[in-house]
Amino acid sequence: MAFFKNLFITSLTNVNTMRILELATALPKNEYSTKELIEAFPCQLPEGVRRNVLNLGVLKRYFINHAHVEKAMSETDLVNLCSEACQKAIQKANISLRKIGYFIVTYDANPFLSPGLSQLLIRNIGFNPNTKHVNVQGIASTAFPKALELAENYLAAHPKDYILICISGVSSYWFQNQVHGVKEVMEIKQINQIKNKMKRQIELKKWIATMEFFLFGDGAASCLVANGEEGLIVKKIVEVTNIRKNDYLAGYARLYTSNEPFKFSFHSHLDRKIPELGVRYATLALQRLLGKDKSGVAETAKKWAIHTGSEKILKALAEHNGIPHEKIRESHEILREYGNLSGASLPFILERIVSNSKFGDNDVILMLGYGWGFSAAAALLKFSATR
Repeated sequence: MAFFKNLFITSLTNVNTMRILELATALPKNEYSTKELIEAFPCQLPEGVRRNVLNLGVLKRYFINHAHVEKAMSETDLVNLCSEACQKAIQKANISLRKIGYFIVTYDANPFLSPGLSQLLIRNIGFNPNTKHVNVQGIASTAFPKALELAENYLAAHPKDYILICISGVSSYWFQNQVHGVKEVMEIKQINQIKNKMKRQIELKKWIATMEFFLFGDGAASCLVANGEEGLIVKKIVEVTNIRKNDYLAGYARLYTSNEPFKFSFHSHLDRKIPELGVRYATLALQRLLGKDKSGVAETAKKWAIHTGSEKILKALAEHNGIPHEKIRESHEILREYGNLSGASLPFILERIVSNSKFGDNDVILMLGYGWGFSAAAALLKFSATR
């Protein structure tokens, strides 16, 4: 029980009226299979590293830039991709931009540290420059539940408004450029045998950067929400973060200064503890979400939308919670077809679930995100039929 000490949890029980009207997704045009990426990688991968790559569970993904070309980071393709997803959702809902009172944008990677992505998107989408907007950066895989929470808070004060949420899952700005110039990647068993600590850390960084290169893909999603009592209702959202104060070091992206003027370096880290932390945090979030009804609701839920961390984590979460494969099939499909989409993975999964499933009154979808922060978020969605 020591794991649960010094717990910081925020939870929100809503008024049961916010509904998801439309979901839309957009992908870059540059598609790569894992085999093509292995061939495009800057050095030859040892057999053990190739097996590690294949075990991630990703068959293909899409990138904003070509994987084999080093290119200066530009915001143009990111802005256009996010705008495409937003415009799709607006067109599907058949509403006027003037009815949207609030614009929420979540993202991790953006060539501009400031201004934020929402400022870049406002006019590109066609909004009035006076539109209320907010940027949420750095929440990664739990970004969609956080955005829904912000939307609900806004609707409490402006119940007649519509809200547009944009979720960027574009992270190749980080993970492609990390591996440029890599001349050798060692297998884990070889790295663990290196006695020099600094040399071992350098080789481990290269191995992690390689896994990130093959795990993450690019994509953008959009969600339109408003108050209402019919359709897919957001019933409750909970969030758990940094149970132990240093858990955030299990997964992060950060900048380092150098000794040269105007020079910075980027480094990201994925700890081997992440699968274990993912299961623990997700389990606690579910307990907070469902309370005493956890077993019953989890068993009867029609579908689960679980963040596409990796094949290993998806299987561990399914086994731990007794989830049949059919109920999380869409999560495996999105991982296999698009890779880990960071914050955009949950709306991608949810969009596929909603598009391909038939729902009856009171059918439940459980949504679960976990990852860098270290954080987990869970949401209970319930379908309400026309009265």
